[in-house]
Amino acid sequence: MKKENIVKIKTFEFAQDILKIYIELNQNHHYELASQIVRSGTSIGANTREAQRAVSTKDFVNKLGIALKEAEETKYWFEILDKIIINIDPIMFEKVEELIKLLVSIINSTNRNNR
Repeated sequence: MKKENIVKIKTFEFAQDILKIYIELNQNHHYELASQIVRSGTSIGANTREAQRAVSTKDFVNKLGIALKEAEETKYWFEILDKIIINIDPIMFEKVEELIKLLVSIINSTNRNNR
């Protein structure tokens, strides 16, 4: 039986949530902010997906590192949006924080195992 890939599942679900925020921002004519949040928020999953087909451990860690940076950027946009434009559901802050912790853990574990 194949083990579930938690990162793959969580980042895919997160991207779906991001698209809902994107739609809301567009409906309120916040096009630039919508564009920013959809790029960073969906890139997390795209990069973790790419990491699954990495050609080396270094490539794997690099792709996850990019996903981590995108998660941090998404958190930044959440903070701005929540203060000024729309209320971001606190659950979204929890979800992005969980993704950040998960990615850091995988990166650190991979680096430790390859020393």
